[in-house]
Amino acid sequence: MKLLLIRHGDPDYENDSLTETGRLEAAMLADRVAPMDVAAYYVSTRARDTAQPTLERAGRTATPCDWLREFSVRVRRPDCGGGLSHVPWDWLPQDMESSPVLFDRERWHEHPVFAEMDVKGAYDRVIEPFEALLAEHGYVRDGLCYRVERANSETLAFFCHFGVSCVLMSRLMNVSPMALWHGLAMPPTSVTTIYTEERRPGVALFRAASVGDVSHLYARGREPSFSARFCEVYGNGDRVD
Repeated sequence: MKLLLIRHGDPDYENDSLTETGRLEAAMLADRVAPMDVAAYYVSTRARDTAQPTLERAGRTATPCDWLREFSVRVRRPDCGGGLSHVPWDWLPQDMESSPVLFDRERWHEHPVFAEMDVKGAYDRVIEPFEALLAEHGYVRDGLCYRVERANSETLAFFCHFGVSCVLMSRLMNVSPMALWHGLAMPPTSVTTIYTEERRPGVALFRAASVGDVSHLYARGREPSFSARFCEVYGNGDRVD
């Protein structure tokens, strides 16, 4: 099985849509994804505008999934006097480094900031339907691996968001989502490709072959939008907050 985690295009958050740049990115993405042999498409409400050019070109529809919406659980930022952040991964490096439990696969959600807002409950509300979907397609969670009940090479495409993509990957790869939220960047319309590997009959693991790939933009001579990360050098004019 192959999973495609596709981030939405450059966002117009105020109007819950895409910027003009985002619409151009979505059209270029369609050139890449529409010709693929995709067994099923899944989409969050806010990623529908990104998915539409691909679906129209492929003559397909997508299943809307509420659990694919962005993982926007508000928590208290340690650096803002207890003010609430919009997303749970909006931490400064020095605050993360002082709390190694955040990177513990089993205990990351026990940090007081996450425990207060029941981030684990929100995490489970994403993972449970995701695991049910994988089971429908033949891969059933069994400990840290997946039991293969119907081996296949199907491709499933998910049009969604950065934060929730990291949540899904953290489950597939058995790591804390905090490590992925802060260790990865996925530009708008990027494609993250994850394959199963079945090295022994009936037991599979998921492994990322590429993360945040925007080759469809570079192929058209276009740089990816910056809406994915913070500045490389402090004060150089890009986002720093």
